[in-house]
Order: sequence, then C-alpha cells, then structure tokens
Amino acid sequence: MGDLMKSAPGILLLLSLLTACGTPEAPPAEKAVAESAAAPAAAAPEPSYEFAGSSASFAADQPTVLVTGANRGIGLEFVRQFSAMGYNVIATARKPEKAEALNALAAENARIIVEALDVTDYGRVEAMAKNYADQPIDILLSNAAITPRYKTAFQRVKGIDFDMARQSFEVNALAPLKLAQSFMANVEASNGKKIIVLTSKAGSFAEGPQMPMMYSYRGSKAALNMYMYTLAFETGKKGITTVMLSPGTVNTTEGMKMPNAIEPPDSVAMMLKVIDELTLENNGQFLNYEEGRIVGW
Repeated sequence: MGDLMKSAPGILLLLSLLTACGTPEAPPAEKAVAESAAAPAAAAPEPSYEFAGSSASFAADQPTVLVTGANRGIGLEFVRQFSAMGYNVIATARKPEKAEALNALAAENARIIVEALDVTDYGRVEAMAKNYADQPIDILLSNAAITPRYKTAFQRVKGIDFDMARQSFEVNALAPLKLAQSFMANVEASNGKKIIVLTSKAGSFAEGPQMPMMYSYRGSKAALNMYMYTLAFETGKKGITTVMLSPGTVNTTEGMKMPNAIEPPDSVAMMLKVIDELTLENNGQFLNYEEGRIVGW
C-alpha cells in the first residue's frame, strides 16, 4: 500500500481498486453501532395531562375569567368576587388538593372549575389551553407569583439567593408571558378581551422603595412590566386591552398584619372596578388599584 501511494499512477490504481471492490464491510459489531447512530431517535411520548373539567358547566351567556394562583389571598378573593358577579371561573392552583377554601367555593358553585397548574410547567399550560380551546375567556388574570416572604428577600447584595432570583424571574415574569401566549386566542374570541397581570410598584423605578431590598422580587416585576408593555403593541391590534395592575400593599400572610396595608376583599373590590372600566385606551398601562391611577415606570 505504501509503495502504491508514492506515485500518481499508484494512486489511480488504488482508487480504481477501491471503486471496483466497493467500501469494505464493517465488522458486525461496528456495523450495528453505525446503523444505530444513523437511525432517527424514537420520539419521546408526550406527557398525558388530565384536567378537572371543561366549560360544559358554564353559562354560555355569562363572561368567563381565568385566575392563576387562586388558592389563597388575592387570587382566592378574585374567585369569590368574580363568581358572586355571575362569572364562569377557571381557577388554578399548584396544589388544588390543599386549597380547602377554593374547593369549598367550587363545591357551592358548578361554574367554578379548579385546575391544577404550575405556571412554570409550559407543557401543562399548553395542554390546558387545548382543553379549553373552544371557551372564550373575557379576562385572563395572571395572579400567581413568588412574593418576598423568603428569608433572604430583604438582604443586601451579599445575601442574594440566586436560586430564588431565578425562580422569581421564571414565575413572576416569564410565566405570565407564556400564559398570555397560550390563551391569546381564547381572549381574542371573547367579548371582554382583557389581559390583566398583577404587578407591584416595587418594580417601578419611579415609585419603588428607594433602598437596597427585594432584589429578586423587584427585578422580576420590572421585567414583567416590560414584557407586558411590549406585548401591548400586539394585543392592541387584536382589540385586546393588556394592563399591569398593582393591588397595593395587601395583608395576604395569615397571622401577620403589615402597617398601612389593606385586606384582600378591599383591594380586589377596587381592582374589579378598575378592570370593569378599562378600554383600549388603557392598553399597555401600569395602573394602581385606587381609581386606576397611572403608575410611573
């Protein structure tokens, strides 16, 4: 072989021999490995998602709201007050089996459906949108959030928990955007056409606390505000009003009362008034719960 490679005629002879004989057969073991590598990988089975119900129990002539994080606090109060107003309600919680107060409301009203939903599980978000594909949603209300109750929330920069920062961004900023993407068609098909995202003045440069605190929470809410502000340029063309709404400082932790804070029923009642009065002129605005005042970015 080496001698053949020393001259041009030798190279030509070698090429002709290889062409005539074909490519040498690989040993059986090597052939099996090669064929396995060349074969397309089998598609992983899609997760199977089950849901508590469908819109069959809903009143077709009544508006529908979807509320995330409905197991407690503000979310639970939204379910209570929306249902009292006659709305069909799709209420979600990460662990509905532990949401005793929410389940009690649903037991009294067939037009409240409780669904299990971790808003960071995008596969389930998409599957839920398919499950309710034929249901117009007048108000898509993104309430689920990680609030600064964890130990490091008020630490200065040396004490930031970056795992918690990532979780806060995922839940508080990205998940509402995914929710809006997945249920956009439902909202567009409705009469109400409103996307409401609960945010916080803590994410405002103009009105947030002027001190080094709540890094993860404030950053995630500022990102949420920008995502929704940007989304509003799309939703406005669809006739959908997208609004960021601050609920104020609300007592949502059982057994703890914050100074100058209001209770969930009061906050929600005022927010519902703001939501009811929204028009397309409010699209893309950051509003306060009191009289719909515009909050500075």
